[in-house]
Amino acid sequence: MLDGILVGLSTAASPINILMVAVGCFAGTFIGMLPGLGPISAIALMIPITYGFEPATGMILMAGVYYGAIFGGSTSSILINAPGVAGTVATAFDGYPMAKQGHAGKALAIAAYSSFSGGTIAALFLLVAAPSLAVVSLAFQSTDYFALMVLGLTAVAAFAGRGKVLKALIMTVLGLMLSTIGTDETQGMQRFTFGILDLIDGISFLLLAMATFALSEALMSVLRPKTPEEAAREKDANASLGSMRLNKEEVREMVPVIGRSSILGFFVGVLPGAGATIASFLAYGMEQRIAGPIKGKLFGHGSIRGLAAPETANNAACSGSFVPLLTLGIPGSGTTAIMLGALISYGVQPGPRLFTDNPEVFWSVIISMYLGNVILLVLNLPLIPYIARVLALPHTVLVPMILFFSLIGVYFVTFNTFDIQLMVIFAVGAMVLRLLDMPMAPMLLGFILGGMMEENLRRALIISNDSWAFVWERPLTATILAIAFLILVVPMLTPMLGRLMARRRDAAGEGG
Repeated sequence: MLDGILVGLSTAASPINILMVAVGCFAGTFIGMLPGLGPISAIALMIPITYGFEPATGMILMAGVYYGAIFGGSTSSILINAPGVAGTVATAFDGYPMAKQGHAGKALAIAAYSSFSGGTIAALFLLVAAPSLAVVSLAFQSTDYFALMVLGLTAVAAFAGRGKVLKALIMTVLGLMLSTIGTDETQGMQRFTFGILDLIDGISFLLLAMATFALSEALMSVLRPKTPEEAAREKDANASLGSMRLNKEEVREMVPVIGRSSILGFFVGVLPGAGATIASFLAYGMEQRIAGPIKGKLFGHGSIRGLAAPETANNAACSGSFVPLLTLGIPGSGTTAIMLGALISYGVQPGPRLFTDNPEVFWSVIISMYLGNVILLVLNLPLIPYIARVLALPHTVLVPMILFFSLIGVYFVTFNTFDIQLMVIFAVGAMVLRLLDMPMAPMLLGFILGGMMEENLRRALIISNDSWAFVWERPLTATILAIAFLILVVPMLTPMLGRLMARRRDAAGEGG
């Protein structure tokens, strides 16, 4: 192992590979900032460029683009509430409110430090335990993945304010319903397409995210114009956008969050198919429950913990996703699936023998991740004050910009005008739901996890001959489902028990 690490270190530290890390990080960050262009598109564009490279050099470049895009995706989420990448949806929950409060520079700095820390810690885990963790990846079966998706859905409790758990559950069900639109991949039958050919492939995540977050936010600002007093307060807040200094108390609050979220994100990323999205939602939900009643109320309103947790977890999960890719040849996400194809096109067969047959590829990619995180931090920190000035633009300029990037970002994915029409319909629907005080995050969570949950449930039922016995036959599945049940039920029962105990105390006092 030590020999392999030394080979990887010498390969990753060569001038050409350091240059490729820097180029990949810069390109990925820039692409991640643009709504509509995610790491999948970026890496797909990079494959023809890397054909003449050594396998290690090509993989280092694409790995840099991958975590650079996730790193940069937080920028649009924080500044304009436009999460163009699924892994940065949870970042918008507290990052955007923090930016609206006049702390965009601080929000971007927190995201940068959290991303760097999560990626670095995960890279160290990967360096030490990658071959051993392959066993963990293989231990999970379809039933366990289904239970994991259910556990992810219980994060709705974190997005529901006091008395809004029922609303959050309703929106989660709506998201699950939207995820069923399209073609059933198992039977090849169309579902809920209403004869519209453009819906055969289902609804794009990017379309729904842009409609419910960025576009609806812009339309709401038009529907509810600011009073002169509110406009003056916003102008004063924008004057401090460049500040990104963190005080000691904020650093102390972030450190344990980063530690917990790094571990959670990495191990979720190790599981094929789980990825950065589930990791970010689980980390957000976990921190909201750990925070306690006082700190917990800040979540969704500019909480430091609520921003640091998902940003740490999604970058840690990106590093973790390389475990099944490199050690088993199993892609953990759409992005790593493209990278798997690139590896094979280089004549390198990923799998258990990769770190013995091609140690320079295996270890150099892992070591380059740490170098990449350092480069990302060095590249992005000096630019934060300038990037944050986007919010200082006049409202009459910023709103059309958000509308333009949202519509163009969705159109450039499919080049289909139907998607633009559907996006406007969803944006209007989202406005109505927001006026009714319905949370948007649970709907997006249900939509993201719905397809994966259905796929794994169907596979689990096929394996068990259409029997639901798999729920209790596998201890791991039963344990995960039990935890999910407790997470969902306890927050709902606690207020009821509190009121019941208060009534008993009042009755006892009156009787005495």
